Amino acid sequence: MRKLTAILCLGLLAIVALPAHSAEVAVLDWRQALLASDAAQRSMQQLESRLAGQQQEAQSLGQELSQLQQRLQQEGDSLPDAERQSLIQEFQQKGSRFEQLRQQIMEEQMRAEQEFLQQAEPKLDQAVEQVISRHGVKVLVEPQGVLHSEQDLPNLTGEVIEILNSL
Repeated sequence: MRKLTAILCLGLLAIVALPAHSAEVAVLDWRQALLASDAAQRSMQQLESRLAGQQQEAQSLGQELSQLQQRLQQEGDSLPDAERQSLIQEFQQKGSRFEQLRQQIMEEQMRAEQEFLQQAEPKLDQAVEQVISRHGVKVLVEPQGVLHSEQDLPNLTGEVIEILNSL
C-alpha cells in the first residue's frame, strides 16, 4: 500500500512539474518590438523631417546663447552699461525663443508618439496573439520582470517584430 501511494505521489509530482519545464512561459520586450518595427522607423523619420527646421533653429540659438553668455562673463564688467544691457536683453530674448522651440519640439514628439502608439496597439495585440497561440504560451513576461529562471525562456520579441512588419 505504501509503495502504491509513493508511486502515485511521484507520478502526480511529475505531472504537476511537467508544465513548468515546457515552453509555456516566454519573454517579450514589447517596447523593443514596437520601436524596431518598420512602422516606428517610418514614423520617426517623418517626425524628424517635420521638426528639422525647428531643431536647426534651436541648435543655432543654443550656440548663440553660449557665445553671448561667454561674452557677458568675460567682458560684462568692462562693457558700457547700454551695451551690456543690450546683450542681456538679447540673451533673454534668445533664451526665451530657445525654450519655446524646445517646448514645441517636445510636445510634437509626445503627440507623434501617442499617435503612433494608438495606431500600433491593435497590430501589436494581433502580433502577440499570433505568437502566443503559435508557441502555446500561457505566461508572457517582460525581460525586466524576470528575476530568476532556471532555464532560458524563449524570447518572442524578434518574431513579434516580423509579424508587426508584415501587418
